[in-house]
Amino acid sequence: MLEDDRDTRDDTSRAGAAVVLCAPFDGVVRALDELPDHVFAAGIAGPGVAVEPLPGAAGQVLAHSPVAGRLVTVFAQAFAVEPQPGLPVLVHLGLDTVRLAGAGFAIYAGEGEQLALGDPVIGWHPDEVAAAGFSTLTPVVALQADAGAVSLLVASGDAVRAGQPVLSWVVADD
Repeated sequence: MLEDDRDTRDDTSRAGAAVVLCAPFDGVVRALDELPDHVFAAGIAGPGVAVEPLPGAAGQVLAHSPVAGRLVTVFAQAFAVEPQPGLPVLVHLGLDTVRLAGAGFAIYAGEGEQLALGDPVIGWHPDEVAAAGFSTLTPVVALQADAGAVSLLVASGDAVRAGQPVLSWVVADD
């Protein structure tokens, strides 16, 4: 909380305000540069963090919106939410999971929907994804953001709960 007791997780109305991005599910934080995917590891898609589901997570795990905003894109294994127009946040469930062609994923929200922080977007089965030979590491990325504008709020290796702040994205003045 700020000194004036306002929760700023969704406060993007002030110039230079920070957008706080939260974990989409319970897991362990991993730095993007630890990922075995060049696009994410090199920061080409943008700065962010990855969340790995807790070991032994059996059954369906819900991936929640990491921020309040408009759901601009949703696929079986990934979605993007804009807390402000032109500021997309990507959540990609696992790596190379597009090759699963939607098997093991269920979409619970539609493109264009206004989401609250924590609304369920996609259900998935990390245990099945891992059994199929795919990584369950889940990047949460401020797409095309300046790396200097995004700060980690947790360290790699830290356990997080769904909805726990993991990144702060300072939005530049227009």
